[in-house]
Amino acid sequence: MVSEVPGWLLRHRISVEPYLGDSAYGPRYGDRVECVPALVSPMRKQLADKEGREVLATAQVIAGPGLECPPGSRVTLPDGRTATAVSTARHTAPGLPVPACVEVMCQ
Repeated sequence: MVSEVPGWLLRHRISVEPYLGDSAYGPRYGDRVECVPALVSPMRKQLADKEGREVLATAQVIAGPGLECPPGSRVTLPDGRTATAVSTARHTAPGLPVPACVEVMCQ
């Protein structure tokens, strides 16, 4: 049985600065996590952000189930572009032979 997405499928490396919330000085981010294994796919998909506004996601990131990347986080993609996480989904299927993973849509 597969418990999480196999590492050999995660061919890219990204960096993540998790969004912690807003302060009087603007958004606050946690410590940067470097070299996170991921699979990054360029795409164009219309989504609603956490405030319900329509945004265009331009990248899909698949990573292991331990990734902490709440909406609003800064994500540095393999091409060097810094994107913002629009949505994060944790995919699990307990008891089924499919991998658990985290999907992050970035703008």
